[in-house]
Amino acid sequence: MATAAAEETTKRRTVMVVGIEDSEHSYYALGWTLRRFFGGGAAASGIDLVIVHAKPSPANVVNLAGPGAPDVLPFVESDLRAIAAGVVAKARELCATNSVSALVEVVEGDARYVLCEAVEKHQADILVVGSHGYGAIKRAVLGSVSDYCAHHAHCTVMIVKKPKSKH
Repeated sequence: MATAAAEETTKRRTVMVVGIEDSEHSYYALGWTLRRFFGGGAAASGIDLVIVHAKPSPANVVNLAGPGAPDVLPFVESDLRAIAAGVVAKARELCATNSVSALVEVVEGDARYVLCEAVEKHQADILVVGSHGYGAIKRAVLGSVSDYCAHHAHCTVMIVKKPKSKH
């Protein structure tokens, strides 16, 4: 019996990473996850929650703009920081509404790589991402964070889709 008790105390908690961005789909996925897995709060659920926002690099955003773009680099960086702060504030608000405490991180880089690296860093058991519901053509052109993570993250990946409204 002592062995079972010792094993229980050394057993590590489940770690869940949720990727967020400034989108309706992302906030829906976070809210859905909080309601489904953290009904009694993070302590009661036995799950440690890590929320990760991938802030795009200003250089990558500016490279899309063409010649003269370096002049706007400081403005782009400022805008990206403001967007990240808004995303973090909204995530914290959703957590507070659901009585859940979470570690929230903002990491600069491509969301696909940032999320897979967060899984490794935190030794996550589950990665949750939202889905924009792109069709095959948009996914091929824009890439899909959820598709990339499903194939490259070293843990279970849950893709949360926001239901389409029925009119």
